[in-house]
Amino acid sequence: MNESITLNYDVDSSDFTRAGEASSNVKRTLKLMDVDPEIVRRVAISLYEGEINMVIHSYGGEIKVIITPDEIEMVLRDKGPGIEDTELAMKAGYSTAPDNIRSLGFGAGMGLPNMKRYSDDLKIESKVGVGTTVRMKVYIS
Repeated sequence: MNESITLNYDVDSSDFTRAGEASSNVKRTLKLMDVDPEIVRRVAISLYEGEINMVIHSYGGEIKVIITPDEIEMVLRDKGPGIEDTELAMKAGYSTAPDNIRSLGFGAGMGLPNMKRYSDDLKIESKVGVGTTVRMKVYIS
């Protein structure tokens, strides 16, 4: 592969029936491109965690995935309440998910820590009352 591929997805707030579609589609695409299975796994986990966070916490948003010969970049941009304390939100087990979301098995406070763990580079820009942009990269080589 010498060129880049860009994939775009819309994410709806509270739509748990479609949650995970983007990460599943990207995983399938990377497998078809014969990307190393460990890279595929790391991208799928990182992207799924981000996608679920968007469904739980935002008012909707968009995901852009750029696949190049050297890296997979994932940009998740949402409209929403933003993250008040990013440092606190990065702590394993910390969650602001409401009880109804937790009863569905989500909101355990591992989303951001897992995104950091499985990506090679993570940047979070958030403005309270406006939204959050998460940029993750997984390097192929």
